[in-house]
Amino acid sequence: MFYKSTRNSSIRVESAAAIAKGISEEGGLFVPETIPSISMDELKSLAGMNYAQRAAFVFSKYLTDYTDAELRYCTESAYTTKAFDTENIAEIAHLFEGTYMLELWHGPTCAFKDMALQILPYFLTTAVKKLHMDKKVVILVATSGDTGKAALEGFKDVPGTEIMVFYPVEGVSDMQKRQMVTQEGENVTVCAVKGNFDDCQSGVKKIFTDHKVLEALEQGGMTFSSANSINWGRLVPQIVYYVSSYVSLAESGQIAYGDLLNVVVPTGNFGNILAAYYAKMMGVPLGKLICASNINKVLTDFIRTGVYNRNRQFYPTASPSMDILISSNLERLLYLLTGEDDAQIREWFTALAEQGTYEVTDAVKAKLTEQFYGGFCDDAETKATIAELYKKYGYTCDTHTAVAVKVYEDYRKETGDTTKTLIASTASPFKFSASVLDALGKKPADDVDEYDMVELLHEASKMEIPQSLAALKTKPRRFEGSIDKSEMQQFVLQELHLS
Repeated sequence: MFYKSTRNSSIRVESAAAIAKGISEEGGLFVPETIPSISMDELKSLAGMNYAQRAAFVFSKYLTDYTDAELRYCTESAYTTKAFDTENIAEIAHLFEGTYMLELWHGPTCAFKDMALQILPYFLTTAVKKLHMDKKVVILVATSGDTGKAALEGFKDVPGTEIMVFYPVEGVSDMQKRQMVTQEGENVTVCAVKGNFDDCQSGVKKIFTDHKVLEALEQGGMTFSSANSINWGRLVPQIVYYVSSYVSLAESGQIAYGDLLNVVVPTGNFGNILAAYYAKMMGVPLGKLICASNINKVLTDFIRTGVYNRNRQFYPTASPSMDILISSNLERLLYLLTGEDDAQIREWFTALAEQGTYEVTDAVKAKLTEQFYGGFCDDAETKATIAELYKKYGYTCDTHTAVAVKVYEDYRKETGDTTKTLIASTASPFKFSASVLDALGKKPADDVDEYDMVELLHEASKMEIPQSLAALKTKPRRFEGSIDKSEMQQFVLQELHLS
């Protein structure tokens, strides 16, 4: 299996190189040359396997330059009860008739990013050995809250690596910020940026392709990689939980093999729902892919109109990990929907960078709406949904998952589609305690800190407090202060002692 760049189809590298590089030198994203298939017999053969075994099977389809032994090492090291608080790794809760909650937040940082970022360090260090690289790998990460902590936790003290995380100074929850600024590890750096997530993401992408920075890195014996979902090593682990969930639901008799299963994903950067699309294209019987946005509804508007336009007001919301106006992984989808037309991708994404907007062809729009449905809700609807789920089912969810539930309810009313449905639950409610408590009618006083809020939510929800969050209370803050977005490049060079 070779990987091509979305902006230059003539580039062909194996998966180890794609994972080590993170992003192609001209700014394109790596995609597999072909989407491998998975037969119904193969799906059935995954019944009875644990999560690590299912993951190794899926990876064997995509990472063909990794040996079976290497894939077993990666999966068995990442998906353990040492890192996750459940043997199943991803739990499925039966919410109401024909609707299932895929809980992806049982890892060490209580967010779905752990599903990929616990294994990425193993993929990357294995790739470095396979490629005989003798350089330190510097991982740059832009985060809207969850990716940063998950990447820091995955890469802390991993030999031969350095990780630097940039987050928007006012764009993450108190708990997300606390998780990052208290991060342990000798090879980690965390920096707040005066701006929003898109500023962080654009800054990181610019650094990746700046020739002066790359020359300085080369002279210093270093190379860049990414832990954002622009890295294929972040995306391919997300395909696994859609394959695994389908098998688990069939295994438990909730669906029959061959039945369609809709998928709902709260998304900002489009990686999680793109993984569901890959699973569907492989042959997993998934139906409509429902893309749920908050009031920063650039993806909803795009799916409905074919026009992508980031020139709009940016709203900080109660679901901050989705406060994104530039959805990086959409580039991979559009590359596929255009028949791998790299010239068209270059044109659209140059227009996005320079004018902030582009419009796809009617043919692409038709393919898009055939596979995807886009919907959104605001903060008031998000909190009302949290309260409704709690009242009706005794189920407590976070603000991002609530967006998905509300958009799914709207989809059912609009279409009458009663196909059984899997909703991706992307974070523990304890990461957003203030908003969840407010939704439950238990708004805390202004002088209550995030730890008291966690305790209050524990009392209200009867859910166990994740140990990793409880332990933060006594950890010292290591990273303070902030920089302007224009200072990111110089900050990187200074931290790496290259200037």
